[in-house]
Amino acid sequence: MSEAHAPEAEASRDFIREVITQDLKSGKTDTLVTRFPPEPNGYLHIGHAKSMCLNFGVAGEFGGHCNLRFDDTNPTKEEHEYIEAIKRDVSWLGFDWGEHLYFASGHFETLYKWAEHLIVNGLAFVDDQTAEEIRETRGTLTAPGTNSPFRDRSVEENLDLFRRMRSGEFAEGVRVLRAKVDMASGNINMRDPVIYRVLHASHPRTGDTWCIYPTYDFAHGQSDAIEGVTHSLCTLEFADHRPLYDWLIENLPVPSVPRQYEFSRLNLTHTVLSKRRLIQLVEEGHVNGWDDPRMPSLCGLRRRGFPPAAVRDFAQRVGITKSDNVIEMALLEHCARELLNKISLRRSAVLRPLKVVIENYPEGESELLEAVNNPEDEGAGQRQVPFSRELYIEREDFMEEPPKKFFRLAPGREVRLRYAFFITCTDVIKDENGEVTELRCTYDPETRGGDAPDGRKVKGTLHWVSAAHAVEAEVRLYEHLFTEAEPSLGADFLDGINPESIEVLEGCMLEPALAETPVGETVQFERQGYFAADPDGTPDRPVFNRTVGLRNTWAKLQASGQANT
Repeated sequence: MSEAHAPEAEASRDFIREVITQDLKSGKTDTLVTRFPPEPNGYLHIGHAKSMCLNFGVAGEFGGHCNLRFDDTNPTKEEHEYIEAIKRDVSWLGFDWGEHLYFASGHFETLYKWAEHLIVNGLAFVDDQTAEEIRETRGTLTAPGTNSPFRDRSVEENLDLFRRMRSGEFAEGVRVLRAKVDMASGNINMRDPVIYRVLHASHPRTGDTWCIYPTYDFAHGQSDAIEGVTHSLCTLEFADHRPLYDWLIENLPVPSVPRQYEFSRLNLTHTVLSKRRLIQLVEEGHVNGWDDPRMPSLCGLRRRGFPPAAVRDFAQRVGITKSDNVIEMALLEHCARELLNKISLRRSAVLRPLKVVIENYPEGESELLEAVNNPEDEGAGQRQVPFSRELYIEREDFMEEPPKKFFRLAPGREVRLRYAFFITCTDVIKDENGEVTELRCTYDPETRGGDAPDGRKVKGTLHWVSAAHAVEAEVRLYEHLFTEAEPSLGADFLDGINPESIEVLEGCMLEPALAETPVGETVQFERQGYFAADPDGTPDRPVFNRTVGLRNTWAKLQASGQANT
């Protein structure tokens, strides 16, 4: 067996990889085939990323392949838009399905024939009961169900009715096809489950060819078998469905025998991963579409600036277990911050500008200073930034009466302008309301580059932007979408939406290079955090979304009450 088929270090990481390793070693499995089976009724979210990383990941590690299969068995909820969006998200996350693209709808004819096979073998029947009647006779967790009065129909009658269902003779809800299993089973999923229903709805791919559609339980395992899937990896809510999965495989003439394994789904703090709730957020306008950067959708994370490699790293750190747990959003943010620190270009951006006039700098003149693109990557080189008499600094970098541990600019205090000069505040200009509108300063031309030749030191280093060269921009600051770490999933879940989940800053001042940032690229605003160029922007007025912030020592001191000690 080649090294690709037997990664011992990988196999020890979780029980799924251990199972696969043993199956390959024993010969139970020759070539590993997994599948990622999204339903095209919405966009993918971070929970899907965990499943995607597992299915595509183990396939690559063990020399197999992963099928991308769309579970398009419910035409009333599916749209072509979602199919294309899912393909984009899978590719963005770094995975390639190659020639292994499938649709459950591509198997409809085979699935129909297999349904007739069950009928012929006395293992399925057409039921005339309503959906409510079926629910009422299914029983409870402690009481068995009751057989349908139509359960003992003859094979001939069931075939005739099922074919008439296909021909469009019956209205929705009039008849369904049920597997004949065991109404006394302790597993409610085995109590004669519905496997086909009438739906008079046009399908995104098959149009009006069909008016009956298989249920997920009937299409899922059989599609796995048709496509040669060896290990069908599902989340834990499908564990109770596995006996039915196996029963159908055992009773149908399938070309292969897949096996289902379950792992815990991803739960993330300060958001919801219920597709139904996410759809509600979008359709009711609580967010600005699926790609709103506050959403846990992959397109939302992409627009916010999360690198795909950080999402994959997050999925690996979360791991694969059978125990449900809630993962802190801070871990996802840490993965992004750790990667972006290594790869992102540094730029200067002043989000809440305060004007600074350097009175001893020549009027009308400017010069170019060298600035490092990324101190973590020498290969990123340097750039030139313009410096002039009038600058912008962050408003929070100045205090007229600073406390002891505030080391930034204040009257009479000297600080360093990053990559530039030492400056000293000599005067404070205020408006009629007493608000500071401008600072007057002097600079020491001998400190070009940010160091003093006489060796004197300063404690504060500020970022800045030349006023004459600045590009005005809009910057959007995002916080958690929900205030609670574990939001309610009940009808009142909207009450938990964070009213301060977005703050839009107008009139931000950026260094000129930021106007050329490609849409989707994430850069570090020095001393601020990581920000991604948004498609709403233009070269004349760019828009940036905050991906994650930096660790702010002064903010931590303020929060802890130590700032004035």
